[in-house]
Amino acid sequence: MNNLAFHEVDRERWDDMQKLFESRGAPNYCWCMVWRTSREERHQRDSQSRKAALHKRVEAGIPIGILGYLDGEPVAWCSIAPRNTYRPLGGLDDPDEEAEKVWSIACFFVVRRLRGQGIMKQLIAAAVEQSKRRGAKVVEAYPVEPDAPSYRFMGFVPVFESMGFQEVGRAGYRRHVMRLQLE
Repeated sequence: MNNLAFHEVDRERWDDMQKLFESRGAPNYCWCMVWRTSREERHQRDSQSRKAALHKRVEAGIPIGILGYLDGEPVAWCSIAPRNTYRPLGGLDDPDEEAEKVWSIACFFVVRRLRGQGIMKQLIAAAVEQSKRRGAKVVEAYPVEPDAPSYRFMGFVPVFESMGFQEVGRAGYRRHVMRLQLE
């Protein structure tokens, strides 16, 4: 599937983000806020509060991710943003790195009818390009093995390996920490 277009979620694309996340089977229970919540937001676990918190970030110009479009319709999502806009993900802390130059891929969603068609690799490539445009030097991801019972929304190790990411550690029991140097 080569006819996808990718765009950063900004104010102009917020309606498309809502459309995708409110579609059948989408992660509208979390609004991709699991790894982003601030201390004040942690107790607001309902869908509407999480949606409002994500929208607030978009309105403030904080990067949250990209949407994939097929024939003008939003069909895919990748959370790609500076790592310091997330809660600790368990990544590599290098004191010599500028925090805002490390971007993290934390979540994916593809509409069910398009799964298994290679969109994940396209999302990763588009996320890497987006982070480069925004000045990143490193992209970090936290995928799991394909047979993992949880955290599957973070992607799978073999896909990231095929995209040139290298494992640099572990984040908890299931998640691998993988990095791609952009310099």
